[in-house]
Amino acid sequence: MRPYYSTAHVKAAEAPLLASLPEGTLMRRAAYGLARIAADELRSRTGGIVGRRVTLLVGSGDNGGDALWAGAMLRRRGAAVIAVLLNPARAHSAGLAALLAAGGRVSPDPGNPDLVLDGIVGTSGKGSLRPAAAAIVARLDAPIVAVDLPSGVDPDTGAVDGPAVTAAVTVAFGALKPVHVLAAARCGRVELVPIGLDLPEPDLVALDATDVGRLWPVPGAADDKYTQGVVGVVAGSSRYPGAAVLSSGAAVTATAGMVRYAGRAATEVLNHWPEVVAAPSPREAGRVQSWVVGPGIGTDADALDELCTVLASDLPVLVDADGLNLLAARPELLRGRNAPTLLTPHAGEFERLARFAPAPDRVAATRELAEQWGVTVLLKGRATVIADPHDGVHVNEAGGSWAATAGSGDVLSGIVGALMATGLEPAVAAAVGARAHSLAANLGAQEGSEEVGDGGLAPISASVLLSHLRSAIRILRGYAAMS
Repeated sequence: MRPYYSTAHVKAAEAPLLASLPEGTLMRRAAYGLARIAADELRSRTGGIVGRRVTLLVGSGDNGGDALWAGAMLRRRGAAVIAVLLNPARAHSAGLAALLAAGGRVSPDPGNPDLVLDGIVGTSGKGSLRPAAAAIVARLDAPIVAVDLPSGVDPDTGAVDGPAVTAAVTVAFGALKPVHVLAAARCGRVELVPIGLDLPEPDLVALDATDVGRLWPVPGAADDKYTQGVVGVVAGSSRYPGAAVLSSGAAVTATAGMVRYAGRAATEVLNHWPEVVAAPSPREAGRVQSWVVGPGIGTDADALDELCTVLASDLPVLVDADGLNLLAARPELLRGRNAPTLLTPHAGEFERLARFAPAPDRVAATRELAEQWGVTVLLKGRATVIADPHDGVHVNEAGGSWAATAGSGDVLSGIVGALMATGLEPAVAAAVGARAHSLAANLGAQEGSEEVGDGGLAPISASVLLSHLRSAIRILRGYAAMS
């Protein structure tokens, strides 16, 4: 499990060390790790360090000091180092002295470097890059190593509201912060440099592949189709039969012991998935252990009746898509419901439910909706945020946006609903399912890349994603088996 800590918690953890250690010790620890990673990056990209050109973009905060100290270390290893001081009067004096003593130079011209160290804004900084800094960053085409976080990106929310750095590598000090998962596309590869912090409980957690593999239900010697989990799927309509096919197929593929389909697209579902047991409505479906309701059901009277029937049960329920639109108009349908409930909105559906947009602070917004409605909420996105009203927050960074395609949410609902039928709590099922879903999307994009001829990845559809789900589960289970 990978933990992420708010900047306030990291600063609180740093305070006793700053008070007990000689001045500058923590900064030099951080700078040593930064210099080592920057040197490795130079070697991998250019074949060496000696004679390579490194430009430091130095602001007035501690990140600027880290960059200066690291620049001094790189200069002593033979790199040519230039520091661009964006606020010369407030540059870190000891770090600047170390750089100059090592033979580094100060210049307003960033030159044509092989590598750039971004020390413009510290973790206390807020907002986008100022015009002078933005102009310099825009001129550079060298890879950037960000010092703790890419400048211009909010450290706690990952939000960007103007010019900001996009790094090839981000070197985090002491602890991973929310920015490193919520704005992963801006951070590039993230490297953590330990500096000896004693940290509290994390603000966010991400399950790693081994965690997901261990949590994925597998049949035991005494299991049968009922004990492995029976999930009911209420999805699709005459207008949107594909949603039923995708949701039901995902539930089948996610190793549900049985999938009972209860909706208006039974012919299409059975043509694709003959192992599904079909009924015309949830009232006639038979025994299930969780429900998925909403994908493609529409918002007419039949759809409302299906939603009401499912929510009236005492079983775990996942509500998605049209089910969410119906709930947005009738939130009272959840009033008094005590069984576990998971809502899985994208940003537009979230705004209809909550009456406010999830951005810029997607974590706080998801927490707020979960607490107000007394449900678990999965907010979709490249960084999927999952909040439980009684527990912490999970996040899944997909590693790409290949799942941003029509129907992929229907697949996700089937996966997570099947996991809930096995007894996993909604937040855990959501985190586990989201990880498998994103891996399946990435596998689909990689397979397609074989046909594009340039080494790039190819776009996928929801059907392609679903076709790679079984491989994704096998890979995740493999991590668990090797641990």
